[in-house]
This record gives sequence, structure tokens and C-alpha cells, in this order.
Amino acid sequence: MNKTAQKIMDKYKKPGGNWKGKQTPDARKRKSSEVRPSFSRQQNDDDDVPREKQNYSSSPKKKILSAKASESNLIRLNRYIANAGICSRREADKLIEAGAVKVNGKVVTQLGTKVSLTDKISYGDQALSREKLKYVLLNKPKGFITTTDDPENRKTVMNLISHACKEHIYPVGRLDRNTTGLLLFTNDGEIAKRLTHPRYGIKKIYHVGLGRNVTSSDMKSILEGIELEDGLVKADAIEFVGDGKDKKEIGIELHTGQNRVVRRIFEKLGYKVVKLDRVYYAGLTKKNLPRGEWRFLEEKELNMLKMIGL
Repeated sequence: MNKTAQKIMDKYKKPGGNWKGKQTPDARKRKSSEVRPSFSRQQNDDDDVPREKQNYSSSPKKKILSAKASESNLIRLNRYIANAGICSRREADKLIEAGAVKVNGKVVTQLGTKVSLTDKISYGDQALSREKLKYVLLNKPKGFITTTDDPENRKTVMNLISHACKEHIYPVGRLDRNTTGLLLFTNDGEIAKRLTHPRYGIKKIYHVGLGRNVTSSDMKSILEGIELEDGLVKADAIEFVGDGKDKKEIGIELHTGQNRVVRRIFEKLGYKVVKLDRVYYAGLTKKNLPRGEWRFLEEKELNMLKMIGL
């Protein structure tokens, strides 16, 4: 060991202790550089001015921050359209390319265009507004039809969630008038698209009450596939509810999104559907949600839905 190194060791040596507990200036410098990323410093006219007297309003750093703040207030046009509840972002891109969307009165066809919250966006003759996204889960009772408007003035599911929020939300998919259970409402066009598109195979479980006992052979047929007018339909799982003593109460799991598919499966086999209740939908359940009541989705439920298709 040379004399210079020995002097450094002696300088940082603890009296009566181990010198290794102390760091040299070079060691502290190396450690600091490992913890904090190194950024090159931009020189400007204020570098020689005392810190408290520098004019930050004219510094490049201030301008960069302002530019980033301005950028954060922008949103892609396709996302704006999806948030307005018109369609998914992918379908919004098609509308943009087709020249069906205007920004501040001018047709925009360039994909990736960004707009601000103060811009006026229109689709056809309809002015759009980017509402706050809302997600409402309803335990639908009998006697309500799944539509946003009914010319015959029948009771609709919209009557049940009319006071849920001020935003314009709509049902995702549909349940028959006499079918009960889980029905989701949202103004998030992207989520709605994923939940209804056959490609994503959303899991649904129904509790079915029938007019007579179900035979084992018919349950096997449902698992192997039932030919309906719009194609072959297979259940992912089917079993008796509870202890299985009541052969009229069936639980059936499906991923298909065909209209009235559960009723048509059993009607094809000669059964009368007395009760049909959707008890599970895309990971959502009826737990602590009484019939006819609604609630907002919890954050963990929403995060689960956002993962669909990713």
C-alpha cells in the first residue's frame, strides 16, 4: 500500500474502531451516482446569478414543464369518442377514417389526432361530450325490458338506475324481460365492446328453474352441443344446484353471447324455463346486491374488466 492510500485510510479511521464504517468522499460520490440518475445540466444566462434571484419563468426547464402540462390535457380523438359512449376505440378509428367525425367544425381523418377538453367534437349531427366514466351493476328484477327507450312506454332497466349518476350510461348486452340477475351499465365504449364481442368469450353463469326434472342424457347433450338455428352451442359446465335433490334447478356456465341462448337450449329439448337468473357475469357476482338494487363497481372489479383482452 502506498503512502497516499495510507493517509486516506488514517484520515477516515475511527479512533479505536474499524475504519470501514466510514466512507471516503470518492465512495460517497460513487454511491450517490448509483442512486440518483445523472442528467446533463443545461447552461443558461442565469447560471451565474444567485439561486434566489434567478428568473425561472424564462428558463428552458420551465418551458419544458409547461409543454408537458399542455400535452397532458390532450386526449386521442378515438378515445374521446369511446368515452362519449358511441363505440369502441377501434370502431372510432373507422369513423374517423370515413370522415364522420368533426373537430371544431372541420372533418378530421388523421388517426392519432389529439384533442383538448375545450374542443367541440361531433359525430354526424350529434355533439359529443367526454363524460366521466361510470360503471353501475344492477341486479335486475322481472318485468323490465333491457333498452334505453321504449316507444310502448313499458318499464325499462333505465328506470331502475335513473338516479345512479348524471352521466349517460347504457346497458352492456341485454336480459329478457322475465330474466333476472346481473346487468352492467357504463358509458365506457371500450369496455362495453370487449364484454359483448364473441372473441373475448365472457364467462356467464345462470341459475335455471325448469318445469320438469332434467335427465342426465339431456345434460350430457348440452355439454356435447345443441344445434340451434344460429349454430351449435356447447355449455362449458352444467350441474344440479345445491345438493342435487331438486332435478328442476340447474346451474349452467356459458361463454357464448347469442341472444336468449339459455332459454333456446332448454326449449329445444322440450323444457319450459320457469326461472332464469344470471348470477355471474365477467367475474362480477350478486353478492350483497339485493334484487332491484344497483351499486358502482369497486376498483378491483374495474381493473379486472380492463384486463379483458390484454
